[in-house]
Amino acid sequence: MGSKIGEILEPKEISLDALSGKIVAVDAYITLYQFLSTIRQPDGTPLKDSSGRTTSHLSGLIYRTATLMEKGIKFVFVFDGKPAELKAKELKNRSERRAQAMRKWEEAKVLFPEEAFKYAQASSKVDKAIVEDAKTLLAYLGIPCLQAPSEGEAQAAYMVQKGDAEFVSSQDYDSLLFGAPAMVRNLTAPRKKAKLEVIEFKKLEEKHEITREQLVDIAILVGSDFNPGIKGIGVKTALKLIKKHHNIEKLMAQPEIGEKEGIEDYALVRGIFLHPDVNRSYELKWANPDEGKVKEFLCEEHDFSEERVSKALEKISL
Repeated sequence: MGSKIGEILEPKEISLDALSGKIVAVDAYITLYQFLSTIRQPDGTPLKDSSGRTTSHLSGLIYRTATLMEKGIKFVFVFDGKPAELKAKELKNRSERRAQAMRKWEEAKVLFPEEAFKYAQASSKVDKAIVEDAKTLLAYLGIPCLQAPSEGEAQAAYMVQKGDAEFVSSQDYDSLLFGAPAMVRNLTAPRKKAKLEVIEFKKLEEKHEITREQLVDIAILVGSDFNPGIKGIGVKTALKLIKKHHNIEKLMAQPEIGEKEGIEDYALVRGIFLHPDVNRSYELKWANPDEGKVKEFLCEEHDFSEERVSKALEKISL
């Protein structure tokens, strides 16, 4: 889900060529979810091998990633670690929404086939097997993976802050709250369906005259993965309130904010964003793909077309 701050951001449409030669830290979980959601058969069934194992995510990793790497983009995939305790309620809600979507998908396949695909998308889940498959393929492709101690976007944002990458690639905006100077959206989405966008925190800061700390407070007011926010307050209202009162502490003392439910843990949530748990000691190494292992893994184990895989591998040799 991420924080609901999109309406006050200033995305700039760019071309893939503008990212040539750049290193992009990818929010792996969201990217895998995107692949699982969009790479499906017309009735919503995910791609599977002859053993019944889902392969939509592997298809996305080999074919879409290869197309992007052919443009000169270098990737490092960052995987989530242990979620913060405050995220437990959100994770439970997501699980319930997936289960409901799964039930509706099964019904729609019989009664309303035109609606089946959207319910199938909402039922997508990134589980342990999906993650391990992804890490295996990325290793064979020579693309580095980094395991975050907690939030993947926090780790990716730290890497951009440190100068080891130029952008965080994600679909939500939490990387800005975690301190990323710049992020890119829709990088791994089908080009026909989504425009490639870059959001720079500096431009946001200049336009609204707010600090990162204030942006975090705005996110807390409207709701994040770690708190529900105050009911009835949207991001534009939150922006006005924080610009007027500067922070949540001063805002809470004002009579105009009567209901505090939804932001009781604001100090803890603020700490998650401003002082995230990240790995500060890591090493990034890229290599040419191991063609033999890639083909063994994809073609022999998961029934991929050797011809298509060979063409993809030609695009990503260093």
